[in-house]
Amino acid sequence: MEYFLYYQYTITAVLSLILINFIINNIVYKDVSKFILPLQTLKKGPLVSVLIPARNEEKNIGRCLRSLSKQDYHNLEILVLDDNSSDGTGRVVEELSKKDTRIRLIRGRSLGRGWKGKSYACHQLSGEATGEYYVFTDADTLHFPNSISASFGALISSRLDALSVFPKQIMVSVHERMIVVFINLAVLALMPLGMIRKTRSPRISIANGQFILFKRSVYESIGGHRSIKNDIIEDVAISKQVKKHGYRFMVFDGRKTVYCRMYNGFKDVVRGFSKFIFASMNYSVIKLGVVVWFIMLLFMLPVFFLPLGLYIFNWPLLVNILILSQVSIILFIRIAMTFRFKSRFSDIFLHPLSMLYIAVLSVNSVYQAKHGKGIFWKDRFYGIAEDEDLDNQKAK
Repeated sequence: MEYFLYYQYTITAVLSLILINFIINNIVYKDVSKFILPLQTLKKGPLVSVLIPARNEEKNIGRCLRSLSKQDYHNLEILVLDDNSSDGTGRVVEELSKKDTRIRLIRGRSLGRGWKGKSYACHQLSGEATGEYYVFTDADTLHFPNSISASFGALISSRLDALSVFPKQIMVSVHERMIVVFINLAVLALMPLGMIRKTRSPRISIANGQFILFKRSVYESIGGHRSIKNDIIEDVAISKQVKKHGYRFMVFDGRKTVYCRMYNGFKDVVRGFSKFIFASMNYSVIKLGVVVWFIMLLFMLPVFFLPLGLYIFNWPLLVNILILSQVSIILFIRIAMTFRFKSRFSDIFLHPLSMLYIAVLSVNSVYQAKHGKGIFWKDRFYGIAEDEDLDNQKAK
């Protein structure tokens, strides 16, 4: 029991540090909608190129483009790359381009060897763009009228060279709610957000490819998407490139400017998180195992230990107090996130299930990469080595 007590001291101390980091992050993680451009800049500001890679996005691209057409920032060009879609994505874009001349369709080339699909699409888009600033955004996003102006205002006011805005994630099914919420938990509890801008270390960086804004000169200076062409997690990789070259980068809370439903149901959740969990650990089974075990120790085991200590094993009072403190910290973080992001309060009580999802999907991510057909995304399979791209295979 003595060693178990020391263990509980350690977990309580680590969770206390995470709580402090969480509180600081809630201050540092600024609401991007608070940044408002002068009226003169809204009407006659520099040209901003909005660049949208789209592969089989017939159901989403129309809504996305209509929301971008209503932006309060006027000087835009909106370029959509149809990345060899097998549906009516291109047709929808062509129809909308007749109503808004700022919209232009680009037919994508076949995937180049050594490239991942989204990076290659973004690379082609940048070659067609003429703006002084680039906004890369996804086809399944929905933009409030201030999404471009607010992010541009944040870039200028904060004296940044690039930034990423994290949209509000729409979570409908229980599978989406259990797993997508972990993104907010990871960002606010586990990342030292204040260090992203203050340090030049590329290791301390995070981004969301659903919305990234660059100065054009910075994007070209770092080598654009060509510099990270084989990274499956291209958004984080390119944010690291920004910092690696000595430029200033930061992330912002975009829950009031951009919406996105990242996944639609169980199958999408499994595919989406299996795509990047193993990749985020550089395909190291050991590293992933350590991280998942660390997360379970901190965010799952205390919830199970509390009833065991109180009602079954009758552990010493000090042990139970420490475990209760751990559970209280977890609950505080989940409740604070629920209020900030206006998610379902009832999901707090399903927290252990959410952690179980992470563990299971981590195992599946390794299995798919090493023993399955490869990483599946947007109707393409990718191997985990540079020469293993299976880009022309279709999901069956």
